[in-house]
Amino acid sequence: MESVRTYSIVVEPEADGGYFVTVPALPGCFTRGSTIEECQDRAIEAIETHIAGLEADGEPVPEEHGAPKLISVTVAA
Repeated sequence: MESVRTYSIVVEPEADGGYFVTVPALPGCFTRGSTIEECQDRAIEAIETHIAGLEADGEPVPEEHGAPKLISVTVAA
């Protein structure tokens, strides 16, 4: 039986258009999309592929423990 997992994704706009997507709980798991909806679909594919790779390598599959928080800080630069 397949387990069901939920992961948060971070969708960041790119300077040349579109979005870059990362999965904080799965380092190295990322994708891109032209729209938010496309990002969500591609994130599902990327996560499934990433998990399959971890399992094939005998590595543990990380679980997300609480959703990431987006916090802004101001710095002098």
